[in-house]
Amino acid sequence: MNLFSATDRYLARLILLPLVGSLVIAAMLLVLDRMLRLFDFVASEGGPVSVVWRMLANLLPEYMSLGIPIGLLMGILLAFRKLALSSELDVLQAVGQGYNRLLLIPYIYTFALAVANLGIVGYVQPIARFSYEELRFELRSGALGASIKVGEFNRLGKDMTLRIDKSQDGGRQLSGIFVMARQSGGKSLSVAAERGQFLATDDKDVIILRLSNGTLVHDQPGFRTPRVLSFRAHDLPIDLPKMESFRRRGEKQMEQTLPELVRTGRNSAYPIATRNQARSNFHYRIAEVMMMFLLPLLAIALAVPPKRSTSALGVFVSIVMVVTYHKINEYASGLGSLGVVDPFFALWIPFALFAGLIVWMYYTIAFVPGGQPIGALDRVAGKAMKAIRSLFGQKR
Repeated sequence: MNLFSATDRYLARLILLPLVGSLVIAAMLLVLDRMLRLFDFVASEGGPVSVVWRMLANLLPEYMSLGIPIGLLMGILLAFRKLALSSELDVLQAVGQGYNRLLLIPYIYTFALAVANLGIVGYVQPIARFSYEELRFELRSGALGASIKVGEFNRLGKDMTLRIDKSQDGGRQLSGIFVMARQSGGKSLSVAAERGQFLATDDKDVIILRLSNGTLVHDQPGFRTPRVLSFRAHDLPIDLPKMESFRRRGEKQMEQTLPELVRTGRNSAYPIATRNQARSNFHYRIAEVMMMFLLPLLAIALAVPPKRSTSALGVFVSIVMVVTYHKINEYASGLGSLGVVDPFFALWIPFALFAGLIVWMYYTIAFVPGGQPIGALDRVAGKAMKAIRSLFGQKR
C-alpha cells in the first residue's frame, strides 16, 4: 500500500528544487562574502592559501543553520505559488484536498530539516566555531607555518633576522637569502646565499635552513678580523619561537554544545552573568529551530496571491518577516545575556507573538472565504506601482 498519494509525490517534487536551490544560493552568498575577507586576512598574516579553505569549511555549519530555514520557506512558498498561479490549487481544493491535507509533505520536509538543523546548531556548529577561532590564533601566532614575507626583514625569534628576494614553489624554494644571527657571548653570524629551503627535524621546535652557494661571516670578541667562509652547502638550525597554547573550547558560549549550555546554566558555581549567557544562548538556539515548524504555515499564507493577481509581494514579505524575527531573537538574546530580562521570557515572548501572527495569517487564507492576510498591503503596493509607472510615463 502506497502511503503517499500522487498529489503528495507531485508536491514533494515541486518543493524539492526551490528548497535545494535557495539553500545552495544562500550558503554560496554567505561563503563568498566571507571568502574575500579571509583571503585578505590570510595574505596580511603571510599564511598559506590552503588555510582559507579550512576556515571556510569550519564556517559552513553556521551558514547552513541560516540557509536551511530560508531554503525551507522558499521551497514551500514557491511550490504553492506555482499551484495557485496555475489554478491547480483551486482544483485540489475542489476535490477535497484542503490546506490542512496539503501540509503533510511540507511538514515532512520541516521535521527532517529541523532535526538536521538542531544537530548543526546544537553540536556541529559549536565545535566548528572553536576550530575556526583556533585557526585564526595559529595563523596570527605563526604556528601554521606562515610564509616568509618576500623583500622584508623577518624576525625569527629575538636573535635572528632573515630576508629573501624571491620565493617559489609555495615557499619551499628560496633565493637571494640574507641571514643575521646573534649568539651568546657577543658572537654574530652573517650569511648570504643564492638559494635555500626549510627542512623539518625530529625536534618540532627546531627547523633547518639549508643554504646553497653562499658566504658566511663569523665574528666574536676574540677575533682580530671576522672569519669569512665560502660554501656550497650549509645547514643553519633555527629555533622556532615558543607559541602560547590556545584556550580550551567552551570559554565562549557559542562554542558550547546544548548539553554543555544546560550544565553551565544550572551550575550555581558559575557567576550569574555566565549562567545568564548560557541560558540565553540555549533558548536562542532552540527558538530558532522551533520557528521552522511555523514556516510551512507562513509560506502557504503568503504564497497565494489575490484573485486575478500575480503579485510576488508575499515572497518579499516572507523574507522580511524571517529576517526580522532572526534579528529580534539576536537582540533578545543579548538582553537575556546581560540579565536585563530573564532569558526564557526574552526569547519565547517574541516567538509566541510571531507564532500568533503566523497562525492568524494561515487561518485567514485557509478558513476565511476569500481571505487574504496581506490583501490590504497588496492593494497599497499595487497602487504605488501604478503611480510610479504613470510618473515615469509622463516624464517620457
